[in-house]
Amino acid sequence: MFTKDLIDNLLSTSIEENLHKKVEEIKKRDKEINSFITLGIEEAEKTSKEIENKIKDNKQGKLSGLVISIKDNIAVSNLRMTCGSKVLENYVAPYDATVTNLIKKQDGIIIGKCNMDEFACGSDGTSSYFGPTKNPRDTEYVPGGSSSGSAASVASDFCDLSLGSDTGGSIRCPASFCGVYGFKPSYGLVSRYGLSDMAMSLEGPGPFAKDTYGIALLLDVIAGKDSRDTVTVEREKLSYTEAVENFNDSDIKKMKIAFAKEFFEGVDEGIKKIILDKIGNLESLGAKIEEVSMPNLKYAIPIYYLVVFSEFSSAMSKFDGFKYGHYVGGQDIVEAVSSTREAAMGTEVKRRVLLGTFVTMEEFRGKWYTKALKARSVIKEDFKRIFNSYDLLIGPTMPTLPWKIGERISDPLSMYSADILTVSANLAGICASSQPIGNIKQLPVGLQLHADSLCESKLLKGMRAVEIACGGM
Repeated sequence: MFTKDLIDNLLSTSIEENLHKKVEEIKKRDKEINSFITLGIEEAEKTSKEIENKIKDNKQGKLSGLVISIKDNIAVSNLRMTCGSKVLENYVAPYDATVTNLIKKQDGIIIGKCNMDEFACGSDGTSSYFGPTKNPRDTEYVPGGSSSGSAASVASDFCDLSLGSDTGGSIRCPASFCGVYGFKPSYGLVSRYGLSDMAMSLEGPGPFAKDTYGIALLLDVIAGKDSRDTVTVEREKLSYTEAVENFNDSDIKKMKIAFAKEFFEGVDEGIKKIILDKIGNLESLGAKIEEVSMPNLKYAIPIYYLVVFSEFSSAMSKFDGFKYGHYVGGQDIVEAVSSTREAAMGTEVKRRVLLGTFVTMEEFRGKWYTKALKARSVIKEDFKRIFNSYDLLIGPTMPTLPWKIGERISDPLSMYSADILTVSANLAGICASSQPIGNIKQLPVGLQLHADSLCESKLLKGMRAVEIACGGM
């Protein structure tokens, strides 16, 4: 297991040396990749020295000096928190998000804040005010979004682990496109305190890593109830890392896995073939795999975007330039707010604010937003029915390979449709993951797994089973 071996090596060699190697790589290559908006090298170096001393006394935390990057919509005290927007270009967070605080307590070294689609509005990583992030596999291609910099920083070996957020695939999409592991926890498992979320009923922080163990390790640190986020719940008592470490070939024979035919409709033939091959590998190792149907999946995109637009327009109301952030001014408050938003917000952010405002207007709310909330329960029922009989649901993460930078930026409907395979997990509040299982023309293909709400251990075991089926680690 790569991450476990890395920790063992760090404990016997030098945490400071590992950090310096990451910094050198960032200085050498990130001008092209553009995975970071803000670096905190000085504080990271100070932290590494403190952890070295802890290791000498055998008092180090679970993360043992691993270098970690953080998506720039998650607060890290005394570092800029821009959300990829001109609106917050010079905003410095005065406190740590709960997840950031937990990482620091367990001796993770935070190297910096990662680039992202502006206010998480995007699926390809190109809408940031600070310029597009590029895919480390091929810089002509998008890295996926909205947690573009987090995935790219892991893929580029600029860090050991990263933290992103997922509203409708914002962790899993870039994980798939960049060829790394990404994990969307169940809604409420990880605190949102200190996260500038796009849609409060859908989103939450989650980890990126280079293997399943790395995902489990960071999840062990950040999961659990938080009094400052009332939707958070108690986690499983079982250690996630132990669930991964103790899993073996024989455990695969106990797994019941479903695959929904609807998850393969409209998927590129090359991706479909690789996914089906890996499903065959799992079956040959003894897993029971059966086809199921999710007839309501076709409604997921319209339901998702109606909910997102509505919640996003509400969340953005605080960005008026008066309290903090970019300010333009005007003759009265209406002109000042309008001018500020016109000057500081990108096209996709404006589009979502306008659409969300429209669908939540009194005369349209019942026709659109309220109806979408009712329809959301239909998606939940589909998953409930499947998880009554199966441990996991398997399929592709994305329907296509990464596209070239600029190809879809002018076609929002094409961009939205790319989320078809990921948004349903957020609507249902369940956990889901993506992991690399192959390549087509040097571009990675991601396999997605789903498990029922608060069944993270089951999902991590599924990820480990896929690793074994792929002959790795």
